[in-house]
Amino acid sequence: MNGRLILFFWDLLYPLVVVLAAPFWLLKMIRRDGWGTGLLERIGLYDRDAELERTGGVYLHAVSVGEVLLALKLIEKWRGETDEHFVLVPTTATGMAVARERVPDGIRVVYAPLDFGFLIRRIMKRFTPRIVVMVESELWPNLIWQTHRLGIPLGLMNARLSPRSGRNLTKMKRYVSPFLELLDHVGAPEEEDLFRWQAIGVKSEATVLTGNVKFDPAGAALSKKRAEFSEMLDQFDDGPVAMAISTFAGEEEYLDSAFREAGFQSVIVPRHAERREEVTRALGGKVILRSQFTTPEGGEAFVIDSTGELRDWTTHADVVVIGKSFFEKGGQNPSEAILAGVPVIAGPHMANFEPLVSELKAAGGIQIVTTRDELISALKKIPNDQVAAARTVLEKHEGAMIRTITLFS
Repeated sequence: MNGRLILFFWDLLYPLVVVLAAPFWLLKMIRRDGWGTGLLERIGLYDRDAELERTGGVYLHAVSVGEVLLALKLIEKWRGETDEHFVLVPTTATGMAVARERVPDGIRVVYAPLDFGFLIRRIMKRFTPRIVVMVESELWPNLIWQTHRLGIPLGLMNARLSPRSGRNLTKMKRYVSPFLELLDHVGAPEEEDLFRWQAIGVKSEATVLTGNVKFDPAGAALSKKRAEFSEMLDQFDDGPVAMAISTFAGEEEYLDSAFREAGFQSVIVPRHAERREEVTRALGGKVILRSQFTTPEGGEAFVIDSTGELRDWTTHADVVVIGKSFFEKGGQNPSEAILAGVPVIAGPHMANFEPLVSELKAAGGIQIVTTRDELISALKKIPNDQVAAARTVLEKHEGAMIRTITLFS
């Protein structure tokens, strides 16, 4: 199907979606402390004159916290190699909060504009980037189309495409391929990703196997222990720390119970911090919240209800259990815990991180459990060589950061 025709219908439907979703979107922004953080930038209104903007450089489109953290690590490494200029463009309030908190001096941070053609043209003319890089697989029709029309090279970095997403996009190939064929560069983490992108319309000459930047031992953003975190954890006296990361509804009480039975101090890190009240209820109210820390009386679960701190909390754990892998499907990223030297246990639903998880399992670098009894047994019997085996698997991605920088330089 012709790309212009698809864009015509997109431009008709997208405003309706924005209007209908606006109340829910604004409510979410308020719940995530995003109100008053520069949201007018989403409709092209900025706090400085266009003439004062630095032009050229790299425009990095990063959606939320994970993508922003990855973009920040890329910027740090890239600036060490060249004097490149960057504009970092998060979409969500949580992503924006992390970007503004951690961004180095000299980096411009603005909200991503809504995907209206005139807004995309305005921001591109405002910053005139030499290249636009979308972090991971975030695709917007007008962002791609208008950037291409302006003659600005466009690419995807760390462009993982799961089998499920690949199948879904294949069903929509006639609608997505007119846009995907406009991409100039796609850095694929695995060969399977490379082939899936090519199958749905990306030009073969545009795809490059870079490895996964998240799994690059040299390029990954490593966690570090914080004295503040240690001081909190030291006040709990219920044994070694089992940390459930990025959990979803139903997992908190399930994992908390297993942790206690196995003799561990329970630490729960919900995927969304604003679920703190829901998680507190699920755990029977016997919790200490990181945001309202008080001295434990004994027997409480520790709930980390903060944003952007997960990486550093991970390094304080004795074992990490991956959320969204027990009752939800897809899993979360196990590499940060591995790189922090912490053994990892996951439930049976880790499809979003294949083939990595299968490779880790085959090498003895991760324990996959399917029942509560298996989880308790795994917690009690963690192999001494599990972390070393896992790091060996990640070594195949070494150099992914440099290869990604080279691709877009």
